[in-house]
Amino acid sequence: MDIGRNAESAIVFPGMGPTAFGDVAKFMVVNSHARKLLAEADAVLGYSLFDRYRETPGDYTEFAQVAFLVNCLALAEGATGTLDAPPRLCVGPSFGGKAAAVHVGSLTFAEAVWMTSRWARCLDEYFAVEQRDVVTQSFARTPEPVLAEALAELDARGEWYELSCYVDDDFYLVTLHEDSAEALRKRLRSMGGLPLYAMRPPMHASVFGPLRDRVEEEVFGRLAFADPAVAVVADQDGSVLRTGAQIRDMLLAGFVRPVRWPRVVETLRDNGIGTLLVCGQDSMFTRVGCTTRNFEVAAVNPRTALRPRRRIAS
Repeated sequence: MDIGRNAESAIVFPGMGPTAFGDVAKFMVVNSHARKLLAEADAVLGYSLFDRYRETPGDYTEFAQVAFLVNCLALAEGATGTLDAPPRLCVGPSFGGKAAAVHVGSLTFAEAVWMTSRWARCLDEYFAVEQRDVVTQSFARTPEPVLAEALAELDARGEWYELSCYVDDDFYLVTLHEDSAEALRKRLRSMGGLPLYAMRPPMHASVFGPLRDRVEEEVFGRLAFADPAVAVVADQDGSVLRTGAQIRDMLLAGFVRPVRWPRVVETLRDNGIGTLLVCGQDSMFTRVGCTTRNFEVAAVNPRTALRPRRRIAS
């Protein structure tokens, strides 16, 4: 795959979306990088991740989240070996930030497996009790003026919401109560918008401050973040992070601050990036117009990784 010989590259670990076990199972047992990481994850967890993932329904279970981490990093191990030069920057929007922290050396793989497992348990325990009727709803084909008009109607009715992710100029995620979400979906459809997935657990909203604080105390308190070997672009504001403390703060901020992908795009472009190597299944960040207009996108996912490999020039 030729992704541009004169272009600087960045590696992207995408946000996590719903993934059927059958879509990744073959990759996890056939790919040598995935098998190695899976064995290491089993040793940390004390159980068979593959078996738990296969047996447990749910898009964002502890097992699905750790498997996503394993698969993204396995894909990166294979893909970066085909590059003429290593990527100069790293990005990990939303759930992808965990894989980014490992790839740049801020956390070891074992630390990230443990962190992801405990993080997922905190999510389950928190949302089993708190804010049980809150979801994060995504909308495409919804230009900002259209969304603003629909949200103004929520304001007029006194209904709470927060914008949780700015994906493109017509693609957003909004966190709100489930009853409000249904009304918003109906209203945006009538205006030409396309409601997509309602995410549980919800994320990226200021009201989840208690969850952020719990994860910091119970999980991050046992971790030491090293300075990254490769700079990371923060998904909240596009800033360039060069210390372990900044990586730590970025991951925690993901609970309470929105993702602003267009700012990431601007930072990558301003730093001369022309190619994105996307390691993981992505149906959002690297497929929208603001990304494809500015970069060559080389997607590496469990399906493409099983094909015969060609060298990537960067």
